[in-house]
Amino acid sequence: MVKENVPRKWKVVVPTLNAAADWPRFVPPLLACARPGQVLVIDSDSQDGTPSLAREAGFEVRSIRRRDFNHGGTRQMAAEILSDADILVYMTQDAVLAGPEAMANLLAAFDKPEIAAVYGRQFPRNEAGAIEAHARRFNYPADSDVHDLASRERLGIKTIFISNSFAAYRRSALLAVGGFRRDVIFGEDTIAAARLLLSGYQVAYSAQACVYHSHDYTWVQEFQRYFDIGVLHRREAELLGEFGGADGEGRRFVLSELKYLGRHDPGSIPSALVRNGLKLMGYRLGKMEARWSPEMKRRLSMHPSFWTKPSETELRPER
Repeated sequence: MVKENVPRKWKVVVPTLNAAADWPRFVPPLLACARPGQVLVIDSDSQDGTPSLAREAGFEVRSIRRRDFNHGGTRQMAAEILSDADILVYMTQDAVLAGPEAMANLLAAFDKPEIAAVYGRQFPRNEAGAIEAHARRFNYPADSDVHDLASRERLGIKTIFISNSFAAYRRSALLAVGGFRRDVIFGEDTIAAARLLLSGYQVAYSAQACVYHSHDYTWVQEFQRYFDIGVLHRREAELLGEFGGADGEGRRFVLSELKYLGRHDPGSIPSALVRNGLKLMGYRLGKMEARWSPEMKRRLSMHPSFWTKPSETELRPER
């Protein structure tokens, strides 16, 4: 690993799909932290005027066909387009910066040349329920941290936790480890973090760089999301296996959630139990994805278009 001087030039990348409803909340805080010319929007064939709204804000806009969107491939395309940037900040259209200092606090991590990536803290939306709020509390603690490869002894699979809803990468380091994978169903950020750590870089978590971002998933969506996580963990078993399994972290989450709900919203405990059961079922079915037909996988997945791409090869069933 080659250490570098503190980079100076940064750009923001925002993949969008029908973002008009999010725009009034998303754009003003972003423009309080960044100049319009620093923002690249990659729009997936929106039908609600998102590209026009982005151009009106002064953002650079690139459009792609919706069927061509890929969590890793689209972000990698941005990394290649923005060749003059030292730092790439990735956001999603529903992540609202919590204050004018949020971006500066995120970028401050790169004062240390060994840091290759940093992700910020996420608070639940104002309208979030207790289940939604706990997920953010569990995954985004109040204390900052820095992970290196040795951290896997302390954190296990959590060592490579990162979220591209609000994360930044040193572009040279990202490209040095191959960039974002173009062939993953999602979790491109997790894979990038794993590669960076295995290459000797460090990944930081900044609890002072904050956004509002959470989801109220339905039971079906919870199942589908964890089916996709199972697919990711099966396909990337060798890489992710360097950091341990996910079972222990899953148990820790459930126990933490039940304790939190017992204090804040006991009435939601039955729903939480059902959700966790569906997550486990989805995850296990995802890890068995080679047994299912493409049509079945489209039905089980949160990202059905992934299974229609001609570049995707079918895995043979495990024996």
